Amino acid sequence: MIDNFPPTEAALDEPNGLLAVGGDLSPERLLTAYGRGIFPWFSEGDPILWWSPNPRAVLLPENFKLSRTLRKSLRSKGFELACNRRFEAVMRACAAPRADGAGTWISEEMIAAYSTLHALGYAHSIEVSQDGELVGGLYGIHLGKIFFGESMFSRVTDASKAALAALVWLARRGHFDLIDCQVESPHIMSLGAINIPRAEFEARLAESIPPSPPMQVVADFGDDTLPTAGKKGQIEGQQTILLPVQPAWPSDLPEHATDILEDDTL
Repeated sequence: MIDNFPPTEAALDEPNGLLAVGGDLSPERLLTAYGRGIFPWFSEGDPILWWSPNPRAVLLPENFKLSRTLRKSLRSKGFELACNRRFEAVMRACAAPRADGAGTWISEEMIAAYSTLHALGYAHSIEVSQDGELVGGLYGIHLGKIFFGESMFSRVTDASKAALAALVWLARRGHFDLIDCQVESPHIMSLGAINIPRAEFEARLAESIPPSPPMQVVADFGDDTLPTAGKKGQIEGQQTILLPVQPAWPSDLPEHATDILEDDTL
């Protein structure tokens, strides 16, 4: 695994958390970064910027605020839930200009890199549909028992909150200990996120992600092939990389938003 990032204590105070510039978005580098609490965030055309902000915004599953308004939306709006069926569509929806006309930092380079991680089983999406149309969702990285949230979107009121409620439902059933929100925003803080010091965040990472996880051989692949995992002999002729073995993504998310309210998990 690639690990030539500086110590996170070297990150700048202003802009908060800027740690390094350059590198690439290969699976090895991205997974190494996330395992240390570092993430890429940069505008298209700029060099890759790597961040480790202090403090860190996180959502502890037990702190999630399910308001009466959101509960009503989950019961009445006919939201349908799914995981990993439309990962790229979720990313592209997150990348679309917002209501104020501003674009986002999710470039084609980022979409390609995270789609690769999705194909390898590390990046995941939760999709919210209404009458068969994708109306909300979120995506992020799953390592150990941490979900590193990247972005969310909503085309109808409360659709992104429904996606987050679904993620919290999975967390409260033991799949995740913590949801990383990176930096605070009024939206995420209103749902129960808090700021914690970087040192505390990294201590939680150490508890939730094994320091020396088992590794698997994975084929490096291009746009027109899919990754394969196994022994080197099974992927002869392809460049291979070592990535940490990742537990299977949970498969118990109900299909209907109303169902996540029924068992008192939320």
